[in-house]
Amino acid sequence: MPAVLWRDPGAIASLDLLNGEGGANDAPDPHAEYTFIKEDLSGTSTKFNLQDSNGVKWLAKLGVEARPETAATRLVWAAGYFTDEDYLLPQIHVKGLVKLHREMFGASPETGIVRNVRLKREGEDLKKVENWDWSDNPFVGTRELNGLRVMMALMNNWDLTTKNNKVYATESERHFVVSDLGASFGKTQWPPSRVPLFPHGTKGSLKDYEDSKFVRAVKGGTVAFEMHTTAPFFIREFDHTYFDEYKQAEQVVRGIPIADAQWIGHQLAQFTPQQIRDAFRGAGYQPDEVDGFAKVIERRIATLNQLKE
Repeated sequence: MPAVLWRDPGAIASLDLLNGEGGANDAPDPHAEYTFIKEDLSGTSTKFNLQDSNGVKWLAKLGVEARPETAATRLVWAAGYFTDEDYLLPQIHVKGLVKLHREMFGASPETGIVRNVRLKREGEDLKKVENWDWSDNPFVGTRELNGLRVMMALMNNWDLTTKNNKVYATESERHFVVSDLGASFGKTQWPPSRVPLFPHGTKGSLKDYEDSKFVRAVKGGTVAFEMHTTAPFFIREFDHTYFDEYKQAEQVVRGIPIADAQWIGHQLAQFTPQQIRDAFRGAGYQPDEVDGFAKVIERRIATLNQLKE
């Protein structure tokens, strides 16, 4: 089956960034009855599977990643890449909710109330077949992969590990997806796991996002973007394998041909101000946060379109 990373999104300015890839038709019903199925202990976030009263299955995520991941999927999808169908609901009721092994962020087993929850629609026609690596995949050297690398830098997504990249098989194609975008719109640094008392990368932090630098250097026809994921040696001593994987993330956003950065910049420049703000509205951010995040995005898109050889 052919491998596909990107498709021409067509008239970008007409896309619905409030609801994302699935649109309003696929959006979960906030008033539906949801039934708990099981906890998902993969990754580090609090997640569990559930099903709504219409028979649709969802993967719920709680915590700090819920909002930034929802906003990020909107932007990545509208740029032409495959993403998950994510929605943010301020509150749902889950029947049979049990006490989870991980932090429940205000979700109550007693009442079944779950607040600020990201719901990912579980497509019946998609099957995960493998993970893919940023430096070893069918698209290495293409403008489409380089454009996706720029997107990760634009959003400050620092969790660029192979386990977050998935290949989904349909009946006729293999879709290459960055399936976990929750570590976006904050400060890039090494993750909090393993050494939580030290400074670390943040997620969905407007101040950190506003204060962060975007372009690191332009040289020899290529551009390098800022990505700080290399922990000091005394931190790496805690777990070499773990921290070396994050160190490699810095290479994902370096050595990108300027022409390819300009190409994705041209794609993103087709967003209207309303669309960019809709991406963050759909993720449940407050009006001042919506405008703040959007202004950073707009500045970064302008920077991409001002790059010169």
